[in-house]
Amino acid sequence: MTRTVVKWLQRGAILVAGGLIAALAIRAYDSLSGPPLELWHTYVPTELDADEIARTDWAGYLRAEQAAFDDVRNEVTLKLPASARLAANRYFEGSALYPGRFANDWNRSYVLEPDGPPRGAVVLLHGLTDSPYSLRHVGRRYRELGYVAIAVRLPGHGTVPAGLSTVHWRAWEEATKLAVREARRRAPAPAPLHIIGFSNGGALAMKYTLDALEDRTLAQADRVVLIAPMIGITSLARFAGVFGWPAVFPPFARAAWLGIVPEFNPFKFNSFPVNGARQSSLVARRLQDQILRHKREGRLGNLPPILTFQSVVDFTVSTQAIITALYDHLPSNGSELVLFDINRNALFGPMLRDSAETKLDRILPPAPRTWRASIVTNAAADKLDMVERRTEGGSRDERTRPIDLAYPREVYSLSHIALPFPIDDSLYGMTPDPKGPDFYGAHLGAIALRGERNVLIVSIDSLVRMSSNPFFPYLLARIEEQIGAPAK
Repeated sequence: MTRTVVKWLQRGAILVAGGLIAALAIRAYDSLSGPPLELWHTYVPTELDADEIARTDWAGYLRAEQAAFDDVRNEVTLKLPASARLAANRYFEGSALYPGRFANDWNRSYVLEPDGPPRGAVVLLHGLTDSPYSLRHVGRRYRELGYVAIAVRLPGHGTVPAGLSTVHWRAWEEATKLAVREARRRAPAPAPLHIIGFSNGGALAMKYTLDALEDRTLAQADRVVLIAPMIGITSLARFAGVFGWPAVFPPFARAAWLGIVPEFNPFKFNSFPVNGARQSSLVARRLQDQILRHKREGRLGNLPPILTFQSVVDFTVSTQAIITALYDHLPSNGSELVLFDINRNALFGPMLRDSAETKLDRILPPAPRTWRASIVTNAAADKLDMVERRTEGGSRDERTRPIDLAYPREVYSLSHIALPFPIDDSLYGMTPDPKGPDFYGAHLGAIALRGERNVLIVSIDSLVRMSSNPFFPYLLARIEEQIGAPAK
């Protein structure tokens, strides 16, 4: 290597180091002007780590979970200062949003038992900053059809946002394995076993499925359903942990958080620690490496069919990566990708970005494909009614059928968080059922934002994002087809 090359490499390293130092300095400075950290940002309840989860059973996990919730009550709820005893604070016992007031606290792990002996089992894995609430509608339908549903609260979730500031992704991995073991205990083989994962839970569901291909001690699923799975990450997310470095110095503790927001949602954290993003990105990176390794070693031919539901536009996960990092590697085994298109009604035409309007054509590879592609889209540009355009694996022929559902006139697309919730969901639905048995302190999805700025305690952006799915009946019906399908 010549001296000139060495000199340029040294200069490049100095520039990179200087850029990093500058970025960290800006990050530290910005953290000084953010909102203050509250008890739920600083108190970390004790939870089982990965090795402890691997050694325990479902009953032991629930005992440890109860202890964590007891810790939160004693160290957060009962110690709130007067300034935090607000109607909009989920940790204040006097708030209508306090989960302890509800008949069922969906932040916790739960089991939904069928009326008779289970004919199968399903494991439900929620997303990042989320809780087991997110898949309760799907779990309830499985129970109605004779399955036992096991919904596990992944470590770091459901309690306080600070729980995600120290969690490690291997604890999520071991909690997934534990839930599958409990599912198989309650519905032994050859009864069908399904795994359903939403967002980060989708990545964990897929990772478990791949793990089971090489570890025969793990029960393999007969069907896997992914809802907006976190298969791909942005390049920025790969370096998420770097943003938290200034937090090692106490004055810059807020640098450990990507967002510090009032906690008004009873079943989801609004605040977001850097470590949560980093652990989630590590899951995605390991998953992508595992897919490629299994393909090289010829194992993917033993995968069960994968059914995935995904919005064409998604601000949280990469729709493109679901295709390029997963589906393009799948064998011809009956897998399917369902894409929910944007609302192409002429009302929104002039207002849509070109990148959104053309995204479907850009991400979907040309047929034939090894997997079935189903697109839920407008019947025509001047119609709100929707159709399903389906192309079978190995075919170029597209078939269209109406699905008897429509986009609400004022909705231009779905969002990442909308897919697992019907529009009558009490908390997130656009049109919550006023006669429904459940009320969780607010109808967050039904708030019509009309008024003056700076009146609400949260940014308008967080409330205008679509939080329920007008096509949920279609999604549920497609899952029901999996329930009725024979095991592979």
